[in-house]
Parts: sequence; structure tokens; C-alpha cells
Amino acid sequence: MPDEKPAVAAWEHFPHGADVGVRGIGATKAEAFEQAASALTSVITDLDRVRADVAVRITCDAPADDVLLVDWLNALVYEMATRRMLFRTFDVAIDGPRLNATASGEAVDVLRHEPAVEVKGATFTALRVERLEDGRWLAQCIVDV
Repeated sequence: MPDEKPAVAAWEHFPHGADVGVRGIGATKAEAFEQAASALTSVITDLDRVRADVAVRITCDAPADDVLLVDWLNALVYEMATRRMLFRTFDVAIDGPRLNATASGEAVDVLRHEPAVEVKGATFTALRVERLEDGRWLAQCIVDV
């Protein structure tokens, strides 16, 4: 049986008391941030129920990668709350301390999306942004629900 390589990009949740951990893994730091954003939306609803019809530009600046992740996820939480949207796809570019992204989604449809919880914000708990031994990037933190 040939050696199987792990999937490059992925997202997942991990347990944490009353809150939820979101984790993104990707071939690049930007891809890991995209996957963490997918994990964030999937805390609220099934990603397959969300259409990527409307694009929203988001820019963040932070002094360190881990702080940039928290700022990115909190910017998404803010945009979802103020625009009453859910996001399905993410296109992230990171250049030093600056993140430029496009998040695409649609207005919340309570009947179709069946939102489970409201994410209040990303926290510094269990915060990690780092390159793994296999070369992939990990971006994770706890979100307050």
C-alpha cells in the first residue's frame, strides 16, 4: 500500500468547556486562516446550506500572526452580525502584518440555515498559528458562543 499523504486543507472543531475551538489547517498560512473561517461559520450552520452570492472585503492588521487570526475571525463575526450574513468561501492573502480577504456568503435565512448558536467572538484561549512538522500551517483558537 503506497504512503498516503494527509489532506492539505482542513478545518475542524475541538472541545473546550462551554465554548468551541476552531482549527484551520492548510498548505499556507493564508489557507489555514481560510479553513479557520470555515470552521467558524460551521459552528453556526452547515456550510453546505450557505451560498457564496455576496462578496465582502475585509482587511486586518496585527503585530503577530496569532493576533492577526483573532482579528480576522472577529472581523468575520462583526460582518456577519452587522450585515446579517453567513459566509461560505474565503480568499485570504497575508502580507506581513496585513491580511486582505474576500468573504463570500448570503443573508441569513433562518429556515434554511437553521443557525445553532451565535458566535460572540474569537478569543486568545488555545491560540496557535504555526507551521507543523509536515510543512502545513495550523491556525486555531476558542470562539465564545
